[in-house]
Amino acid sequence: MVDLLALWLPILLSAVFVFLVSSVIHMALPIHKNDYGQMPQEDRVLDALRGVVPAGQYRFPWCGSMQEFGTPAMQEKMRRGPMGTLIVLGGMNMGRSLGQWFALCVVVGLFVAYQASLCLPAGTDGMRVFRFASAGAMLGYAFASVDSSIWKGVKWSTTWKFVVDGVAYALVTGATFAWLWPAAA
Repeated sequence: MVDLLALWLPILLSAVFVFLVSSVIHMALPIHKNDYGQMPQEDRVLDALRGVVPAGQYRFPWCGSMQEFGTPAMQEKMRRGPMGTLIVLGGMNMGRSLGQWFALCVVVGLFVAYQASLCLPAGTDGMRVFRFASAGAMLGYAFASVDSSIWKGVKWSTTWKFVVDGVAYALVTGATFAWLWPAAA
């Protein structure tokens, strides 16, 4: 067993490397260019929402209970459409969002370190550390967005791109832990 404090460097460096890789993926590569499209009649829709719909998450048509879901009125609303999910942001603070993303990368690295520290002794072969750490990071990065396609209607093509991003982040995390894994005492 490895002391978790001995893994502070791979935790932090894996977060830095994942942050950098994600920056390249989202700013330099065209992979996510078509994840979202412009809403038809955007100006009309924005004018209708402005001052009426505060920041928040919405599902429409809204149904407050399973009893209401089964009513003829709700079924008619759903039949007529449209149905969807709407997220209204109160503003965009890119610095705060990037800070939260980095914090998430640190948290994923911390959990990878915790699991690895319990299962892998100091001096473990680098490939074994790589496989173990990559698999753990995969759960935190690659599959976190799949439920958005299942429950929120996000296009599967968009979700699969985020899964591929997550695989890259997991491999970077695994490589960092393999590189910096403590030697046998």
